[in-house]
Amino acid sequence: MYLDTYSLILIGLGLSMDAFAVTMANTLCYSNMKKSYIFLMAIIFGIFQGIMPLIGYFAGNFFIDYISAIDHWIALILLSIIGIQMIKEAYDDMNSEDGIVCPTKPLSMKLLFVQAIATSIDALTIGISFSALHVKILNAALLITLITFSICLLGGLIGKTSGKFLKSKSELLGGVILIIIGIRIFVEHMFL
Repeated sequence: MYLDTYSLILIGLGLSMDAFAVTMANTLCYSNMKKSYIFLMAIIFGIFQGIMPLIGYFAGNFFIDYISAIDHWIALILLSIIGIQMIKEAYDDMNSEDGIVCPTKPLSMKLLFVQAIATSIDALTIGISFSALHVKILNAALLITLITFSICLLGGLIGKTSGKFLKSKSELLGGVILIIIGIRIFVEHMFL
């Protein structure tokens, strides 16, 4: 199964939406954040989003002989689960009266790394799907890194002005994108 560049870009956009939302929330909560820190935040989120698919890919390759017959099902299920989870989080955020809850502590590097790990767990799962689909993982990881970096940089700048409104919308969009790609992979494998 071949996954084209367009699909990889959409996957990268879908994966980056959690990091985008967290970046906006961080800049909303820490309104005095310098642009250099926003840049650093975008780098960290981008690197983690790129590393996690690599880890998932190599873990998935270990089991490839067992999963190759059902690779399209794996892609559909994993992308749909992640997408549905993102849509649910967006829905919960839109219905929450509290909105964004800001921590009382400063945004430390430790907290930033925890956020980067938390927002990139889904990229680990995508890496497993990539191994089943025989994706060129280095190209995909680099693309995901660059997309996440760019999206987070944009999110940091937007977050200073209108982040609260856009946070849940970005998660919703990311979830829908991932579900559509999962369905596309499944349909192409089953019917084309």
